Amino acid sequence: MTATAKAARIALMPGDGIGVEVMDQAVRVLERLRERDGLRLHWDVLAWPSTAWHQEHGQMMPDDALTQACDYDALLLGALGDPGPLVDHKRYRLPDGVSLAPLLTFRKGLDLWACERPARLLPGAPRYLADPRAEQVDMLVIRENSEGEYVNQGGRLQQGTPHEVATQLEIFTRRGTERLIRHAFVRARERLQIHGSARSFFCAEKGTAAAQVCLITKRNAQPAWGELYTEVFAEVAREFPDIGVTHQLVDAACMKFVQCPWEFDVVVASNLHGDILTDLAAVLSGGLGLAPSCNINPDSREMPALFEPTHGSAPDIAGQGKANPAAMLLTTAMMLEWLGFGPSAERLRQAVAQDLLTSNTQARRCSEVTDGIIAQLD
Repeated sequence: MTATAKAARIALMPGDGIGVEVMDQAVRVLERLRERDGLRLHWDVLAWPSTAWHQEHGQMMPDDALTQACDYDALLLGALGDPGPLVDHKRYRLPDGVSLAPLLTFRKGLDLWACERPARLLPGAPRYLADPRAEQVDMLVIRENSEGEYVNQGGRLQQGTPHEVATQLEIFTRRGTERLIRHAFVRARERLQIHGSARSFFCAEKGTAAAQVCLITKRNAQPAWGELYTEVFAEVAREFPDIGVTHQLVDAACMKFVQCPWEFDVVVASNLHGDILTDLAAVLSGGLGLAPSCNINPDSREMPALFEPTHGSAPDIAGQGKANPAAMLLTTAMMLEWLGFGPSAERLRQAVAQDLLTSNTQARRCSEVTDGIIAQLD
């Protein structure tokens, strides 16, 4: 998914909580890479979206936020959601539906229909499964980002009464389904070209294959969209005879993510199912402190892509220097690759991996982890 390298403009949006701290570390690394590798990078730090912006302006970001975002090639977001500062001895508290709304606004308004979240267990990262095969975890979960369960269609009637009715609709289109599934197969083929046939996945439909796409649905209980996904998956799979296929119900997939995660390669799922599975996959790769993600439109670069670590704002440790910046720095590497700076992106990934292997990350402060990673870069 690498573009041709050119001068790039980035909007840095620290957001809330530990987002501010990990963004500071991303700036340090970007400055070092720009100096070391001669990257043609320019960035602006934006005060929005954030709880602080809402406190001052009554909204998470300006009315023309999407227009302003389109001036950039990529958006790097720290985190959103925060109890907020004390105001008259009370917290300036926002509901999640308000504080996290900018994520949906960017994803839908910029047509960033694919969310990619890799889960790879790096040497030195915490391993929560005793089975030694857990060291082989290296999967890519691709989540549909534009429709499905998160379209926010529905409402509440007679709210607050004993007769209240709440409806939440799910919307799935063939166009959205097909582009998502095709992208999953393209990414599986790319991973096969990069990694070769060293890894082998068992696929019931095609025997053993060196690359695999696993479809996730709940078609036994939600047959309308489940069968749509299944039919389109079968159609697209015929275009990729070199890629193995398998299909898991989401509840079974949750079990197998823990039981045998090394059997997964590329996983493609709906908005809700992908959201849940990627948090589980993050634990398998060492925890949320090591989990990067991106929101992209693989078909077009007319709009900026959005990059964000999987972790939240962690307000309980915000401002204490306890946050692990590795997830943000791995996310920064994904952004650099998207912008066309592939060698610098790989150098940063390797520096994070080497620092994990040689240092006790849990015993160091946020800035000290970055010190170690910059030392590896140098």
